[in-house]
Amino acid sequence: MTSHAFHKFWLKISAVLIGGFGPIFFLGTMPATQEPARWSLDLLSWPFDGFPTYAPREMWFLSALTGGFLFGWGVMVWCLSIWVYDHCPEGVRKSLVVGVCLWFVLDSAGSVTSGVWPNVLWNVLVLLSVVGPLWRPARQ
Repeated sequence: MTSHAFHKFWLKISAVLIGGFGPIFFLGTMPATQEPARWSLDLLSWPFDGFPTYAPREMWFLSALTGGFLFGWGVMVWCLSIWVYDHCPEGVRKSLVVGVCLWFVLDSAGSVTSGVWPNVLWNVLVLLSVVGPLWRPARQ
């Protein structure tokens, strides 16, 4: 089992993993800076073949929404690690695990129904990375 200090540290790793995609997708809202977002989606929708493109303007709007949600979620996890975790470690841990598991189910189901099933494999990697040692309670 891991310690509370390590769980608190891992929450910060989770925050960076979640929130780090926010600025990338925000940059996808402008033609001059959208290549990192397009490349990320191309990788997540394996094979690496130029799909999807960022040509439709609707993609720019979706990128703005995605970037905002991911960045905000990452910042929230960071704030929980510094302002709440010491007062309620189990509540914070369980909240992150439940939230990430529900993201995994909905994102993966949407990936399958939209025909981009390879993203489910990436989702497994993200799920395991974000939750990490937080699957289990910290030792006292």
